[in-house]
Amino acid sequence: MYAPERQQAILGRARAEGRVDVTSLAADLDVTSETIRRDLRELERRGTLRRVHGGAIAVERRLGIEPAVEERYSVQADAKERIAKAAVEHVLGLLPDGGSLLLDAGTTTVRFADLLPMDRTYTVVTHALPIASLMVGRPNVTVHLVGGQVRPGTLAAVGPWAERAFAEVSADVAIAGTNGISAGRGVTTPDMAEAATKRAILRSARQCVLLADSSKFGRDEFAHVADLSEIDTIITDSEVASDMVDEIRTAGPEVVEA
Repeated sequence: MYAPERQQAILGRARAEGRVDVTSLAADLDVTSETIRRDLRELERRGTLRRVHGGAIAVERRLGIEPAVEERYSVQADAKERIAKAAVEHVLGLLPDGGSLLLDAGTTTVRFADLLPMDRTYTVVTHALPIASLMVGRPNVTVHLVGGQVRPGTLAAVGPWAERAFAEVSADVAIAGTNGISAGRGVTTPDMAEAATKRAILRSARQCVLLADSSKFGRDEFAHVADLSEIDTIITDSEVASDMVDEIRTAGPEVVEA
């Protein structure tokens, strides 16, 4: 396989899976690790990948391009499952019986909602259509659906209506997702309206929990959502580089690795 073909294969995998690692690529493409590192440097030079510890991530979201909701469910699926389970365990320790949750849009937050137990009562406020649809039939949950302009990319209502609605409540815990997280810029996302709604969610809860798989770390998206000091806990998977975890913890949040 020539270098251009190999680099195209690497880029395709990164776009499909969210992240690639040097060791797996070297084994699958039958080349040395140094050859893969050269390919990653070249792809980063072209602006199509961003190198991170041990591998690289695709950068489409840094350019404001978001994959369809259906595509995102399959990206990092195993990691999202572990994160969602750890998040349920963590949040149940914070949430009183009859307590309230603000649920942000996102594939991991949908899985979190699906795993919430049926033997406790709580109120859920969300702007995400998939979460509202999932929760509305549960007898132990009171669901409030926030309105606004629905973004096809996330199936979430955003804009001034949504922001005002979240500002009018004070919840026990907010569960938020993100497209990017870094020590320098904090929590970021490609869309400004989405970012403003996420800010409203985070500011309306006493505890803020962020769910982010390892592919989101080291990414700086277009629109700033919040500084890391505004986040109480980040729940991620075990693939995040240890030095990056240390940087995040230094900035304030507790980091739970599932």
